[in-house]
Amino acid sequence: MTYREVPGGRAPIRMWADPDEVETNVMQQLRNVANLPWVQGVAVMPDVHHGKGATVGSVIAMRDAVSPAAVGVDIGCGMTAVKTSYTASGLPDNLAYLRSKLEQAVPVGFGHHKRPVDPTKLHGLKTTDWADFWKDFDRLAPSVRGKRERAEVQMGTLGGGNHFLEVCADDEGAVWIVLHSGSRNIGKELAEHHIGEARSLPHNQDLPDRDLAVFVGGTPQMDAYRRDLFWAQDYARRNRAVMMALACDVLRRHLPNITFEQPISCHHNYVAEERYDDVDVLVTRKGAIRAGSGEFGIIPGSMATGTYIVKGLGNASAFNSASHGAGRRMSRNKAKRTFTLADFKAQTEGVECRKDTGVIDEIPAAYKDIESVMAAQSDLVEVVAHLRQLICIKG
Repeated sequence: MTYREVPGGRAPIRMWADPDEVETNVMQQLRNVANLPWVQGVAVMPDVHHGKGATVGSVIAMRDAVSPAAVGVDIGCGMTAVKTSYTASGLPDNLAYLRSKLEQAVPVGFGHHKRPVDPTKLHGLKTTDWADFWKDFDRLAPSVRGKRERAEVQMGTLGGGNHFLEVCADDEGAVWIVLHSGSRNIGKELAEHHIGEARSLPHNQDLPDRDLAVFVGGTPQMDAYRRDLFWAQDYARRNRAVMMALACDVLRRHLPNITFEQPISCHHNYVAEERYDDVDVLVTRKGAIRAGSGEFGIIPGSMATGTYIVKGLGNASAFNSASHGAGRRMSRNKAKRTFTLADFKAQTEGVECRKDTGVIDEIPAAYKDIESVMAAQSDLVEVVAHLRQLICIKG
C-alpha cells in the first residue's frame, strides 16, 4: 500500500497503517507529536501502537530538536543477523542441547557476565576502539558515572522482555543466527535522566503530554543529551556485536567447519542526522528501522512466526524507514490474562524454547500479523529472505 495522509497536525502525518483501524489514543499521540513546533513530519509504520509520549512504530523528523521520550528508554535497541554455511538438515537432532550452550554463553534476563568480556579474544569481532569507547564513559551524565562496572559486565548480554537470540532457517534451508537487544540498563538510566531534564525546561511546560518534552539546538542540555544518546547507541551496537561473536563461537564448537557471512545490523530505537527536502533534521525512529535504497534491515514477527531480511527502497515520504517488527496488538498484562500455558505451547510447537508461564506475555498471538505488516509496506522494503525459528532464547 501507499501512505495515507491524515489531518490534525501542524506537520504532515503519513500513515502506512489504516487510520480507521488504529486506536483513538494512538491517533491522539500522533497528532500531539505532529503539532510540536519543531516537527517537520511524521511517518507512521504499519506496526504502530501506543507508547510513552510517542507511539512505537513512528518516525519523527524534527528541526534542531529532539524528544528523548520519543526515542524510548532502550536507546539503540535493534537487531543483528548472520547467515551461516550450514543448512537445517545439518543441525543436531538435540536442539535443546544447543540452546543450553547458547544460554551459557549469552546471559539473559537480569543475568550478566562474571567479568567483562574481552573483545580482543572474540573470533571475527569487527567492532574496534574499545579503549576510547570506555574512556568516554567518564563524560556521561553524572547520575550514571558510578555504574561503569555494571555496564561492563552487561556488555554482551541479552536482557528480557521481547529481546531474543534465535537460530533460524530460511526458506532455502540456510541457517541464520538472529538477535534482538539494546543498550541494557545503562541506556535506560541515561534515557530516564534526560527525560527528567527535558520535562523541567520552561519551553516544555505547556505541552499536551509532558513525555513529549524536547531539547532544542544550541543549548547545553541538547549537547549533553546528544553526547549520551550517541554513546548509548554505540553501546547497543557493540552489545549486539559481542553477543553475536559469542553465539558464533558456540556454533563453531558444535557444528564442524561452519562459516559465517557478514552480519546485518540495524537500530530501531535511535536518532540520526539526515536531510530531506533540503532541510537538515534529526530523525527519531522509535520502533522503526532505516530503509534507505539498498540498505539491509531485519523485521521480526514473534517467537514462532518468522523474521524477514529486507532491503530498503529509499522512500523519502517515510523518511527512508520501515517497521521494526509486527508490533504488539495487546499489552503484556492483557496477554497474561488472556492466554494459558497450553496456548503458548500450542503456538510455539516445533520451536525449541522456554515453555513456562514466565514468557506467556511473548505468545505469538499478542503480536500483530507479520504478513499483513509486510504487505502494508511493500513500497518501503523488498523481501530478501524469510526465516523461521528453530531455537528461540528469551530472558
